[in-house]
Amino acid sequence: MDYRKSAAPVTTVTRNLDLMTKDTGNIYETVIVVARRSNQISVEMKQELNKKLEEFASYSDNLEEVFENREQIEISKFYERLPKPTLIALQELEENKIFYRNPENSSKQK
Repeated sequence: MDYRKSAAPVTTVTRNLDLMTKDTGNIYETVIVVARRSNQISVEMKQELNKKLEEFASYSDNLEEVFENREQIEISKFYERLPKPTLIALQELEENKIFYRNPENSSKQK
């Protein structure tokens, strides 16, 4: 997923809890769904960042030399300015882009 094009806000926004619980009916289930999706997004973003920064990795054993690469700094700053994974997950929940199921509810229905 391209997180750069996400419509998620960069800062915290007050949300209506009634609208967030319309699918699950339980605020705690909603929090768990958002937290798990947020962890997935966080792992994906971390892997993407590490892959980009790997190009700048120095494999020398010399601890005295510190290299400051301008491109590396810009990439890091860009990822710091992106919306946090929790905000992206909340935005996805509001747009009904998250698929989830509760195995306990599925077994009770059968």
